[in-house]
Amino acid sequence: MPVLPVAIDVMSGDHQPREYIAGAFVALAEQADLRALLVGDRQLIEAACAAQPQRLRERSEIVPASEVVGMSEHPREAVRRKKDSSMRVAVELLKSGRASACVSAGNTGALTAIAHFVLKTLPGVERAAIISAIPAAHGHTQMLDLGANTKATPEQLRQFATMGAIISRDVYGLAVPRIGLLNIGEEDIKGHEVVQAAHALLLASGLNYVGFVEGDDIFSGDVDVVVTDGFTGNVALKTMEGVAALIAERMRGEFRASWRARLAGLAARGVLRRVAASLDPRRYNGACMVGLGGIVVKSHGRADGMAFSRAVLTAALAARHGLTEHIAQALAAASSIGSSTP
Repeated sequence: MPVLPVAIDVMSGDHQPREYIAGAFVALAEQADLRALLVGDRQLIEAACAAQPQRLRERSEIVPASEVVGMSEHPREAVRRKKDSSMRVAVELLKSGRASACVSAGNTGALTAIAHFVLKTLPGVERAAIISAIPAAHGHTQMLDLGANTKATPEQLRQFATMGAIISRDVYGLAVPRIGLLNIGEEDIKGHEVVQAAHALLLASGLNYVGFVEGDDIFSGDVDVVVTDGFTGNVALKTMEGVAALIAERMRGEFRASWRARLAGLAARGVLRRVAASLDPRRYNGACMVGLGGIVVKSHGRADGMAFSRAVLTAALAARHGLTEHIAQALAAASSIGSSTP
């Protein structure tokens, strides 16, 4: 079985390194072909790894890094002054070929800047975008951009749509994914100039573009890929996470309100657990930065060990499917078709 090395920045994020290291070992236990390159402070990593089974430790390696990019650090400063940061070293491992993918829970802006600087974007891609699966009526909807670019031009939104379609087709097996552009209404006259111009480009793109979609369409099952800019996408994502947490807390409170409610909760426990598991944001943690010359996965900064393991497994899935190569080939084919059109 071929070994799949993943570079894991265990220093960046809102938690202590032990949480991310625990998540890395959960992923190692789940998939036998994984190898973890744990990037960061050697002493901290060694201490956190000591409690892990020997058979899993044998599939890990510590790659030292002397610096950490802070969550509030400016991206430009992270690129210029933190050349031995765990984030930068993890991306460099991917660039050098020692890793097949890399994962970080750190500063999104810094990770985006470092990844662009080190890996560059693929031909035909102006800016990489962050994409992730969102739970929906038909399983899940792919949504991008979720925070890499606070603004996007019409052409960049078209590129996002193309990359989202490639992921839905080549990773998730949808023959002809349905693409929607997020807007404040479905009518053609709605929206500002950028979405109107992007709408026109997508209509002429050859993609299975279904038109404008609203926020509730993300979950409806009527669309497979939702495209938007990173500002709107990130606000939408954080809103979803907050609503999921609110519903879970309200349900717990209601089932504790009286002995009758507790009995009802016990009777429905199996159903409630299955629903909670299917909507648990931790299951969907790990968003790929698509359009780069390598696979970079951004984990939520507050991810616990279980959630972080999903990000590592997302990186492994993308690497196994050759996501970077698929996107590069599809973009090259689209460019060739476009250049031959009179």
